[in-house]
Amino acid sequence: MKHRRIPGRRAVLAGAAVAALIAAGVTFQNANASETSQTGAPRTLSAVAAGKLASTLGEDLGADAAGTYYDAKTQQLVVNVLDESAAKSAQAAGARARVVRNSLAELAGARTTLQKDAALPGTSWATDPRTNKVVVTADRTVSKQEWARLAHVVDGLGEKAELRRSQGTFEPFVAGGDAIAGSGGRCSLGFNVVKDGQPYFLTAGHCTHSISSWSDSSGKAIGQNAQSSFPGNDFGLVKYTADVDHPSAVDLYNGSTQTITKAAEATVGEKVTRSGSTTQVHSGTVTGLDATVNYSEGTVSGLIQTDVCAEPGDSGGALFDGDAAIGLTSGGSGDCTSGGQTFFQPVTEALSATGTRIG
Repeated sequence: MKHRRIPGRRAVLAGAAVAALIAAGVTFQNANASETSQTGAPRTLSAVAAGKLASTLGEDLGADAAGTYYDAKTQQLVVNVLDESAAKSAQAAGARARVVRNSLAELAGARTTLQKDAALPGTSWATDPRTNKVVVTADRTVSKQEWARLAHVVDGLGEKAELRRSQGTFEPFVAGGDAIAGSGGRCSLGFNVVKDGQPYFLTAGHCTHSISSWSDSSGKAIGQNAQSSFPGNDFGLVKYTADVDHPSAVDLYNGSTQTITKAAEATVGEKVTRSGSTTQVHSGTVTGLDATVNYSEGTVSGLIQTDVCAEPGDSGGALFDGDAAIGLTSGGSGDCTSGGQTFFQPVTEALSATGTRIG
């Protein structure tokens, strides 16, 4: 696809080896769960609408809710619950319900144990609502001794967790949409935003952690760091210092752009698209939420996990669903030839933390 430049958007930075979690794309029938009998047909929903319903049901069901995901094939929201009473409530709201074994509190406890006993570089974990487990992944940099340690911790968690091996190496990427560069690296601009009536853009925090001033692909200086958060989170805010075009849009690298009008939370099972300056445009599915990745530079939590490929130079780039901004490219493993797993900083969290809005 041909590249149509949009001045001053997207940045990417090459990173160091790290590990990330691969959430299983298994069907819900083998997730220690039983689907309840339906009292009414589940509603057909878009992924964004399903995310809103999931949020509402999470509040209404409280501790009886055990995770949700979007079934893109049937366009239905699937809600994990702990008993038949909660299942009936979920079904009445228009979701498809299934009773599972592990509560969110139990899975959160498993994650706490992993953070305390298994936070090794080259590892990651995320709660997978399809399997109703915390899936732990170790990349190829994890040694046999470290693998044995991980296996011991995971075995101690019983049916609440499982361990998998990735053949790739997980690392922070530098990419997104249009290329942005500074001394020491290249990244991608994520989304243009507004703060106090002034133009800014969001990119990855591991990019702004290392680079303070930014130029576009022509070498023109366009921005200066205003805020940066990495590790812990992975977002950075850059203030435009040049009079350049900064539309609320994502480069599709085919001569057109996707207009962005809002930000939205990701939903497991949602189909999403990523734009980055190294590998351009690729699509895939959200496979996990609230993921933790133990990069060599430090731990980043609360990430969106996907099977969308990315490569160095794509960091900071835009993850979106139609006109909704979803995430900023953080890191992952693999490449866009053999495939891989990628993690994204949720845009909604970055907007809240920086006091900005899409625009």
